Amino acid sequence: MPRRMMILGASIKGLGYNASAWRHPEVDPTLQESIEFYIDLARKSEAAKLDFVFLADNLAALSMSDQPVGAIGRGHDNIFLEPLTAMAAIAVSTRKIGLVATCSTSYHEPYSVARMFASLDHISHGRAAWNVVPSYRPTEAANFGLSTPLSHADRYGRAHEFVTVLLGLWKSWDKDAFLFAKESGLFFDPDKVCALNHRGKFFRVAGPLTASPSPQGRPLLFQAGESGAGIEFAGEFADAVYTVPLEMDAAIQQRQLVREAAKRYGRDENAVKVIPGIQPIVGKTKGEVHDKLDLLRKIADPIKEMGRVTLQFGEIAKYDLDDVVPSDLKEMATTSSVKAMADRAVASKWTIRRLCQEMALGQHRIVAGTPEEIARDLEAWFNAGAGDGFNIQPSYMPGGLDDFLEGVVPILQERGLFRSEYSGSTLRENLELA
Repeated sequence: MPRRMMILGASIKGLGYNASAWRHPEVDPTLQESIEFYIDLARKSEAAKLDFVFLADNLAALSMSDQPVGAIGRGHDNIFLEPLTAMAAIAVSTRKIGLVATCSTSYHEPYSVARMFASLDHISHGRAAWNVVPSYRPTEAANFGLSTPLSHADRYGRAHEFVTVLLGLWKSWDKDAFLFAKESGLFFDPDKVCALNHRGKFFRVAGPLTASPSPQGRPLLFQAGESGAGIEFAGEFADAVYTVPLEMDAAIQQRQLVREAAKRYGRDENAVKVIPGIQPIVGKTKGEVHDKLDLLRKIADPIKEMGRVTLQFGEIAKYDLDDVVPSDLKEMATTSSVKAMADRAVASKWTIRRLCQEMALGQHRIVAGTPEEIARDLEAWFNAGAGDGFNIQPSYMPGGLDDFLEGVVPILQERGLFRSEYSGSTLRENLELA
């Protein structure tokens, strides 16, 4: 029986996952909208045989609040390329690596999204994946004419129907529907095309889609969500799930919950790949690792970060930067993704300033060490069943990604944990999905 292989992807969002990455001395802040920059990152990732590159997205500027006073103007996360547009350019500049693009179910229409992802799948010859996101921020709602975001129930209800519609539209044409019969004049077989004629609570969509099945059948579905509704959604629909656990036990439990959810919907538990996010800090020596972490904390802007921390923890703005975090910080969290961070902050008795620094480092698990130490850590998590692989989220670009690709990946390959060559030509094949 072939040995189980890690999945490795790279999140190439902008300048990096440190909230003040633009202040890093090795970062060129003018590259945020440079497609050549993204193409170069994708090509490096492909040369290292990674499974995919991933582009996150938001439908509103993230650093436009002046709370606390002076915070506005300090963030680099207000300008970024639209993921599907960028991925189309990356698609024609790469050959094997998967292309995961984020698109919201809350403010788009299913037919347009189905068509765009089907087009990307054809352009890339079967390497496209949709990261399904129900949007929750008030600023995003305001950009689409709403005074408040959809409720949690409506967000997931709309997302469920949205995905159902797309799966139907992507089945509009049988694989052998197109005859191209010049003698008879039949371009396609009318019996092998199906109009969806969907009528639901949120959408009415006639179909058929103006796109045939791609080489991998349809784009893959990626999803992130740790709530009960998110896990059920993943079990029913997802091909891969992003998770953000900070501890191994929590990661093992979350993966098991997703696999059990898949079985409830009549799917094989291996049909959903669970991929925790990590932020590697790679150094040749322990001293270099320490210096890199110290620099990443020093560039954090506490004024700017207090504005972001307030979005995540509500009333925390009433505290001073040097106050110890309140014991009920977890209850103050506005999203599930920061609750693990809250646990760490309370247990370690961080000050608000330290919370700002750690939030700037990133909300995903920091794996800091030499290449050998990081490879050993990933191997332990992988073998323990804490994930099917990892989504690499570098603290700054391109250096943080380069360090991982050049230092850690070769060790994983030497240990037989990660491929040295692609096994297939589509993302579905490389992720070993049916």
